[in-house]
Amino acid sequence: MGQKTHPVGFRLGVIKTWSSKWFEQNRYKQWLHEDIRLRRFLKETLASASIAEITMERAANKLKINIFSARPGVIIGKRGADVEKLKKRVQKLTQSEVFLNIQEVRKAEVNAQLVAENIAQQLERRIAFRRALK
Repeated sequence: MGQKTHPVGFRLGVIKTWSSKWFEQNRYKQWLHEDIRLRRFLKETLASASIAEITMERAANKLKINIFSARPGVIIGKRGADVEKLKKRVQKLTQSEVFLNIQEVRKAEVNAQLVAENIAQQLERRIAFRRALK
């Protein structure tokens, strides 16, 4: 079996950056597990929003979550009502003050994560695999 290189770890500092931008000596374990729990929650809750990436930044008792989505309108809702509901639900999972920042991914067909999720959804709907890949 060959030696496999991690796709993100190999590119860190060159063309990619960390998905969480914070450092803490005492509460590192707690914050790491909290980040994982929040990412999983957001991915499941916003499955229909075509989420490409979720980045988190922490400073003291503040947590800034950047959500990159191909369909930000699904997340925002009418007049921003859904964003407030989502913010309250995320606030229950953490002790930090939460700020949500939703950004649009302009070209979804260029983002590898979105392309892979699209193909997976088509296969789940039982579309022929050759057609899905084209």
